[in-house]
Formats: sequence, C-alpha cells, structure tokens
Amino acid sequence: MSIASIPVVDLSEFTTGDAQKKYRFVEQIGKAFEEVGFVSVKNHGVPQELVDGFYAAIKKFFELPAEAKRKYEIAGLAGQRGYTSFGKEQAKGFDAPDLKEFWQMGQTVEDDDPVRSEYPANISVNEIEEFNKSGRELYKGFEKCGIELLRAIAIHLGIGEFYFDKYVHNGNSILRAIHYPPITQEPQNAIRAEQHEDINLITLLVGASADGLQILGMDNKWIDVSAPEGCFVVNVGDMLQRLTNDQLRSTTHRVVNPPRDKWDTPRYSIPFFTHPKSNMRLDCLPGCIDDRHAIKYAPITAGEYLDERLREIGLK
Repeated sequence: MSIASIPVVDLSEFTTGDAQKKYRFVEQIGKAFEEVGFVSVKNHGVPQELVDGFYAAIKKFFELPAEAKRKYEIAGLAGQRGYTSFGKEQAKGFDAPDLKEFWQMGQTVEDDDPVRSEYPANISVNEIEEFNKSGRELYKGFEKCGIELLRAIAIHLGIGEFYFDKYVHNGNSILRAIHYPPITQEPQNAIRAEQHEDINLITLLVGASADGLQILGMDNKWIDVSAPEGCFVVNVGDMLQRLTNDQLRSTTHRVVNPPRDKWDTPRYSIPFFTHPKSNMRLDCLPGCIDDRHAIKYAPITAGEYLDERLREIGLK
C-alpha cells in the first residue's frame, strides 16, 4: 500500500448531490474503511477560518508558562476536560509516555437531554479571550461533519441512514488540541505519539502543522499520511470496528519524531473524536455476523469501553 491508496472523497456529493452521487460517496467511503481504515474528506463544510482561528488560539495557550497551564489540569477528570500536561498519556501496551501535552473540550448540551448530568462542564481559558468561543464553534462544525459521515457509513452497513443520529446527538465527543513541543534531548524510547488505535467511532483530523503521521499498512509497513490542502483525515475507531465485527478497520497509526535537524520544530494538531452517548451498545451488528465471520467481541456499552481504555492509556 502507498500513500495513493488513501482515497479522497467529496462529502458534498453525499450532502447536496443527487442520488447517484450520494450512492457513489457511500461506496467510496465504505470501501476505504474496509480496506484502509483512513480516508481524506474534502468539501467537509467546516469553514477554514474556524480552523485557522482555533489553531492561532491553541498556539497562544501552549506558549503560556507551565504554571499558568497547570491551573487548568483538574484532578479527577481523566483528562476529558481542560489541560493534560506533558508526558501523562501513553499508548496501550507501552510504558514510555508520548511526547505531547493537550487540551480537551467536550459536549455542551443545549436542550433538556438528561445526558447533560453525565458530562463535566467545559473549562474556560481566562488568558486568551478567543480560545473558548473559537473552540466551541469548531466543535460544532466537526460534530455536524461527523454525523454526515456516520450516516453514509450506516447506509453502507445496511442499518438505515440515521442509525447513529440518536447516539451521537449530545454524544460524548471530544475536541482535542495537541502540542508536540520541540525535542531538546535524545528521547528515551519515546515518540510524539506511539502506535495506537483510536477509542471512538470515527476521528476527524484537521491538517497538522508538521509532518509525522503514519499508518500501518496491511503489509506491516509504515506509510506517511498527510491530507491535501483543505481536507480532513478521517479514520475508523475501535468502537466502530467492534460494532461491525471488524468489517470496518481501526487502523494502527502513530506520530513519529522529526529528523534530528528538525527537532526544534513543534507540531500542533486538532483531532475530533466522535463518541456516542455512553449507553450505546457496541454489541456486534447482526448483519456483520455469518458463518465466515464469528462474533469477535463480548457485549459492552460505549461508556464501559471508554472507561476501560482510559485506564489502559494512563488517564484514569
């Protein structure tokens, strides 16, 4: 597999196209998620100024003194809101922590949905006025895009276009802003983000500020990944892989350190982890089970699975 194997799909064909274009999009994204697990999405509907505005705000935040940032690291939240300092998170199965710090923003329930009581409040940054508003707006843009992508996936799976809607409306999705600082000394068996699979249904990643993202191909070789200008990189998470009994692939990926002559280059990225409500069941879909595909996973809810994984990566 080469970088050319990661297809580019046009979401506007699904959201505004005729029936033929909508069908073509469903076929393309379904094939990509079964064979590669990653896809680049253009015309995703999220304005570039929203992306640029939040990037500018997170750079200002991560440039704050360490003591100022640590005010926003709240014990007991498992990193799900606010700041997580450098070296706290590690990939499942690895002892060395990743070379990163990050900020996480979650759902704001705006109706009378009782799920509101399950979510901790988001944390506001006092020093940077535009940070909070910009983050909320980008969160909503990502969330809308994620819902459309899940509708296409649901059609591909034959479970009805709106299968995921009731689960991702007011879902436990997370907007994460990551800073990989310049490398100042020889890393001890650590890279910016060790190989892992994402926990959630799907991840939407807006173009990072420096290279480093790689995916593990079916030939067990690492391939560099970058999205074309204006595209999102979107990948399947473990929840969706589990739900589909491995029909859709949660592909292993990592962020490697830059060459030594670029150690002084920081990296920023903004992934959006599309999560359902915690009560969604991840039991394998009946349509993904047959004589050739036995059930691979025990029944579990999304909330139980998230809790299990947060413990494995050292956040809980």
